[in-house]
Amino acid sequence: MNIVAIIQARMGSTRLPQKVLRAIGGKPMLQWVVERAKRSRMVNDVIVATSDKKQDDLIEKLCKKLKIGYFRGSENDVLNRFYQAAKKYKADKVVRITGDCPFIEPEIIDEVIRTHLKNKNDYTSNDAGVGYPRGLDVEVFNFGSLEKANFKAKKIYEREHVTPYFYENPRIFKVQILKAKGILKRPKFRLCVDKKEDLKLVREIYKILSKRKKGISIFDIIHLLDSDKKLARVNENIRQKKLGE
Repeated sequence: MNIVAIIQARMGSTRLPQKVLRAIGGKPMLQWVVERAKRSRMVNDVIVATSDKKQDDLIEKLCKKLKIGYFRGSENDVLNRFYQAAKKYKADKVVRITGDCPFIEPEIIDEVIRTHLKNKNDYTSNDAGVGYPRGLDVEVFNFGSLEKANFKAKKIYEREHVTPYFYENPRIFKVQILKAKGILKRPKFRLCVDKKEDLKLVREIYKILSKRKKGISIFDIIHLLDSDKKLARVNENIRQKKLGE
């Protein structure tokens, strides 16, 4: 079974242009995402899916530097981009991660994958932004299900956001959403990067924790934000974009 993590990334973000290559602790944010995804014990391969626009040549350049696979496709039809990338890299199971989540947690990636396989789901995700902090978003789906969605999904937002066709059609697909428990239930924390306040927060988290620990886990981050209320409020007013916006 080939489990492939596909990281979605492009330079043309409307809220914070070029965000995936903004530096955090001396590395581009996308590099942090790649390195943390590679620490998953369940994933066989990590690749980046970007657009075929000229501006995304820089992402291709970074992928070559990091010696990881990449695929370039439609900027707006991201569903087809994922399908073509998964097809190229012969994925049986696809793990979707976005390139603006520099603290994506390997243990949570593995938990979602294990649940997906154990329960023979078509689509499995965690409730990031509802239970888990935003920025820990992990989605897992079967290649066959992705192929079906690619041919069946017609609405613009379904194609732009890749996975709505799965979770909005539970009669077609077996869907499961993992609920956050215990210390991981921190829905007000934003660890993704959409705006400059988000970038300021993740940079500060890295600056503080990198002095204390060799590796930074989500548990380290939650303990820090629980203890430093001022830091936790840096991006508290940022509104998450809704589907179709």
